[in-house]
Amino acid sequence: MPAPVTEEQSRLDRHALLDAAERLFYARGIQAVGMDEVRAASGLPLKRIYRLFATKEDLVVAMLRNRDQRWRGNLAAYVEGTADPRERVLAIFDWLARWFAEPDFRGCAWTNAFGELGTSSEPVLAEVRSHKRAFHDQIAAWVRPTGIPSAEPVHLLAEGAIVTAAITGDPAPARHARTAVATLLEAAAPEPG
Repeated sequence: MPAPVTEEQSRLDRHALLDAAERLFYARGIQAVGMDEVRAASGLPLKRIYRLFATKEDLVVAMLRNRDQRWRGNLAAYVEGTADPRERVLAIFDWLARWFAEPDFRGCAWTNAFGELGTSSEPVLAEVRSHKRAFHDQIAAWVRPTGIPSAEPVHLLAEGAIVTAAITGDPAPARHARTAVATLLEAAAPEPG
């Protein structure tokens, strides 16, 4: 009889599985990737995978949650390294431009998941909505001190830049959105004296 799996081993297996699933699902799509491919990429037996996540849908939701924490955490670390509130908002688009220029950039993982499963999977749809709400709230917190009356234009420019960059394969939408946000910031600036 094999030794029981320790809590630490479960954590490591879960981490390896989520990383492998994210790489595969993001690169090729959720429906295009079978669980045998996830098994091979993670190095875990299918039996172990299904002990960690009872269904592929459960794995997708956990992968999206995991990616959300890392993705928004990386964005926050970059943006919050800027002290000036207006420059902080512009830094969102500088970070997006860097992300868009990565060789494996395939757009928004949550938009992609919604496109594949959003109408057929309530748990995936809920996770996509949760991420989009959290991203909006994150942007709103950075916009609030700038004088822009609403975070909506900044959020929509960020979302639009992500989709456009994914479709065109060009990081330029981040620069264009940044220019539009700079105009909003100038318009919201208090009158001198």
